[in-house]
Amino acid sequence: MMADEALAKEEGSQGEWVAPDAGDAGGEDLPAAAERILNQDEIDSLLGFGAGEDEAETKTGVRSLINSALVSYERLPMLEIIFDRLVRLMTTSLRNLTSDNVEVSFDQISSNRFGEYLSSIPLPAIIAVFRAEQLDNFGLVTVDSSLIYSIVDVLLGGRRGASNLRIEGRPYTTIERALVTRMVEVVLADMKTAFLPLTEIDFKLERIETNPRFAAIARPANAAIIVRFRIDMDDRGGRFELLLPYGTLEPIRKQLLQQFMGEKFGRDTIWESHLADELWRTRLEVRAVLDEITVPLRQLLDLKVGQTLMFDATPDSPVKLACGEAPLTQGRVGRVGHSVAVRIDEPITQAVRMAMLKNMEGAS
Repeated sequence: MMADEALAKEEGSQGEWVAPDAGDAGGEDLPAAAERILNQDEIDSLLGFGAGEDEAETKTGVRSLINSALVSYERLPMLEIIFDRLVRLMTTSLRNLTSDNVEVSFDQISSNRFGEYLSSIPLPAIIAVFRAEQLDNFGLVTVDSSLIYSIVDVLLGGRRGASNLRIEGRPYTTIERALVTRMVEVVLADMKTAFLPLTEIDFKLERIETNPRFAAIARPANAAIIVRFRIDMDDRGGRFELLLPYGTLEPIRKQLLQQFMGEKFGRDTIWESHLADELWRTRLEVRAVLDEITVPLRQLLDLKVGQTLMFDATPDSPVKLACGEAPLTQGRVGRVGHSVAVRIDEPITQAVRMAMLKNMEGAS
């Protein structure tokens, strides 16, 4: 039996390995060596590269795990409401601009690295760099070639039904850039109106670029929100994308996290007003302190009836007013009718501020 196994191994070294017969192995069962080999489609599906360009947002397999680790998208509910409002505003504004039947639709909102987004922009395209004044940061508006040629045809009276010729390698003319700039300015004005119920933001167009390398407004590793819109003008149209880095939205992040307009995140204005009213009605005990001395405990325990304690205060010395351990202000002792009164010499707020400063100097 050993000779048969050696012969089988020697033959397998020259070609395919031949398993010894089960009868020669003394009746022992060996596992089957044959395994099914995956084809190329199954390998692509496993790795997540089988989806097309339009399905890049629904990646599966290993590729989805890698991309999920790269970008963590924080859902901002109020931002989706703002963009829905922007769609309605742009529909009316672009109809007034083009004097044509314009339909604007909101495709999707996603998150990606800024560098990856610049690399994925299909050229030729026009990239508008705008500045959010109150947020002190920038954003991008990317207009694809089909929408550029459609806007030019509509504004210059082109024929309907004519196919847009995509000329590779030709830079955009001054007229084309000027017409697209008008459309971008309309979009930015509608964005200001859309954000107005949440906060006032002025979006100003900085410049127009055709090379993505000159439109860098953030580091390549920074995360950004990409919003895609579709504009249809009868049988013409195209897409434009709006990019807002997370750094731009950071000052208004709390407002964008709201589920609805005016949410206070647990803050109750009724309870605040009730608490303020009750505080104004609260009674406090105010002490008038003429003077204070520090004596040893033995001397205090040895006090007898009839003994006199000597203070440094005189009839003209100021009287300190305090609430508990907190000093409030000071005044002068006097008499009103049959009652002893104190006339306040300083405002309470100023006295409390000076006392706090003295305590801080003493602690330092």
